[in-house]
Amino acid sequence: MSSTDAAVHARIARLFVYPVKSCAGVALEQARLTATGLELDRAWMVVDADGVFLTQREWPRLALVHPRITPDEVLLQAPGMPTLPLPREPAGEQDRPARVRVWKDTVNAWDMGDAAAQWFSRFLAQAGLRLARFDPRVRRLSDLAWTKGVEAVNQFVDGYPLLVIGEASLAELNRRLTQAGHGAIGIERLRPNLLLADLQAHDEDSLAEIRIATREGGAVLAPVKPCARCPIPNIDPATAERSPEVLATLTSYRADPRMDGKPTFGMNAIIVDGIGRTLRVGDSIAADWNFA
Repeated sequence: MSSTDAAVHARIARLFVYPVKSCAGVALEQARLTATGLELDRAWMVVDADGVFLTQREWPRLALVHPRITPDEVLLQAPGMPTLPLPREPAGEQDRPARVRVWKDTVNAWDMGDAAAQWFSRFLAQAGLRLARFDPRVRRLSDLAWTKGVEAVNQFVDGYPLLVIGEASLAELNRRLTQAGHGAIGIERLRPNLLLADLQAHDEDSLAEIRIATREGGAVLAPVKPCARCPIPNIDPATAERSPEVLATLTSYRADPRMDGKPTFGMNAIIVDGIGRTLRVGDSIAADWNFA
């Protein structure tokens, strides 16, 4: 079916990558699609002395670590800290192998050295932290039950290469928050990779393959699993302070029996076609409905 015959038409409103797992994201005008998602997304991860991953769930100050992407480096900045440069291309860390755990997966990684370890240990006031880089030779797969047997590979994301959210879904959440007397929130709390315009609220829940018209040709994504929400949206990314109203509001209207009653918001997606192509803000999208 051609894009003109599709039931749904939308466009990419914003693109985000999160170079260090659970740290702040970077809004981009364009991003290259790789086998594991958008380039540089969750390429690094902070771990404890046992190699176990850290997230904002227990360490909300990670939200205050802001990456800046340059052609050669990812520069990490945080209040009261000097800038920590991370080379975009491996620069010796492959000679420092490590074993790290993200959720149920224990995988090979590369240790980023003592300077990076000391930087995070000082900022989070926790001894023994290390910064790991994903070893690209590792094949860490999404849950095959949700991908219907497709072997979708990931770096340090929770479980799927991409997260897709519609602008209208955020608007609906903010309508409910303000109606209850709370402040509106930004999309940064919900941490999508693709934010889509021109949809109705939560249309992304029911899309079949998402066909993106890039300048180099088509790219195709498949939404495969609703994104169950943990308490991270309760953390203000500007202050790292917690408040309960966001998750409580989501639970009031987005509890999903498929996720054991947890609230869902956005769709996890895998890549069907288009690896190596560049997604850009403004790219048009076509899709059909999938109400299964």
